[in-house]
Amino acid sequence: MCHIRRFFTVLLFILFFSVNCSPSYALVDLVTLPKRDNVQITIYNSSDLTLVKESRTLSLEKGMNKLEFSWVNTLIDPTSIFFKSLQPGVELINLSFPPRIKGAAIWNIKSNETKPTPVEISYFTSGLTWESYYLCTLNKDETAIGLAGYVKVRNGSGEDYENAETRLIVGKISLLDRIAELAGRTAPYGDPRGGRKHDLGAMLMKDECMEEKMSYQRKAKRMVASMELAAPKKIIKEGLSEYFLFTIEGTETIKNGWQKRLPSFNADTVPIKNLFKFDPHRYGNRVNRFLYFKNDKKHNLGETPLPGGMIKVFQTIDNEDHLKYLGEDHSKYIPVNQEVEVDLGPTEGVTIEPNMMNFKTKNFTFDHRGNIWGYTDQEDWNIKINNFRDYPSKIKIRKHLKHQYWKIKMNTKKIKYKKIDLRTIEFTIDLKAGANLDISFEIDYFEGKNKEGK
Repeated sequence: MCHIRRFFTVLLFILFFSVNCSPSYALVDLVTLPKRDNVQITIYNSSDLTLVKESRTLSLEKGMNKLEFSWVNTLIDPTSIFFKSLQPGVELINLSFPPRIKGAAIWNIKSNETKPTPVEISYFTSGLTWESYYLCTLNKDETAIGLAGYVKVRNGSGEDYENAETRLIVGKISLLDRIAELAGRTAPYGDPRGGRKHDLGAMLMKDECMEEKMSYQRKAKRMVASMELAAPKKIIKEGLSEYFLFTIEGTETIKNGWQKRLPSFNADTVPIKNLFKFDPHRYGNRVNRFLYFKNDKKHNLGETPLPGGMIKVFQTIDNEDHLKYLGEDHSKYIPVNQEVEVDLGPTEGVTIEPNMMNFKTKNFTFDHRGNIWGYTDQEDWNIKINNFRDYPSKIKIRKHLKHQYWKIKMNTKKIKYKKIDLRTIEFTIDLKAGANLDISFEIDYFEGKNKEGK
């Protein structure tokens, strides 16, 4: 009986040893990866792509060292992981992947001496995104807006980034593969399309060029901002070739699953234009209200492009700064000196009622057998315009015609139309507060042989 008990005891010990020591036996002599000294994240808004640069200090022994890097439960692209020593005398020999261990790799590093060594680890990750949005406050007399810009950063990468220098890139890049797909692949992480890989080296060189272009004055401002915790953070903006770089002063902690809103800029008084459009082909039988301003110095903007994002518009309605919501629109990327159009949607302040008052066919032409060769259709139109607002309104009305063979006779004096294309005309009306106007005109459509010479 004692022999049986001893046998099971030995067997259990062997099983325990086997389970706990395989395959982790190869990890016993690993150099412990210390916490980050600092980290920089550069988030691109045109693709699901973020470049991460970490600085850490390793305690290396003279000779060969093994350093494990793990990315389990993250969206890090293992094909992009890059190691660089910041001191001479340290050489990266190779990178290997432990068998049966998912999401981990081992760097074999040779050091000429035992010493603390600062290193940089870079990689691409997915799941970090940013977007811009804007809040507009229209003043009571509808001549200007207060425009506040914000940046919202989201982290769904699976990794926490504490005290990170955060940089945001505006500009499109070309990716051969999606980072999220590469992050889910298994060792040895070869490229699935015959050798095409992300050029991380070129990306890092471009990133370092960005850093070199930072002025000493800008670096000093960032150092002061990081020490003055009570001061609101700013976003520093600068153009770099085909990209535009937004750098958030100081550092930010962006944990996995979190999102942060950061102020981008604030312009107290931006002159605007109001316009009311009636175009049945685009908006149906309704009038849409638009606001216009320009991204230039005349409008107290124009220092940088404005990233695309949602624009929400409110209006001050009394002396106590109570607000009402007017509408919202999504803008695309807005370069310097480009006009911004904000569609606030349908309005009841201005109404347009087009009505065909009469129709007849005239001017028949015949061939030698008495058959009809051509004729002219005449439509008599009346457009009734009402401005119920307390302010003057500029109104544009588009009329789409049946075809390109037409002639218009205006019956309302001092009202003219503008030809937009072969089948579209436009009226521009300035209507006083509370006023109304009727526009009357005739359209002749030439059909058959009557089209000739028209």
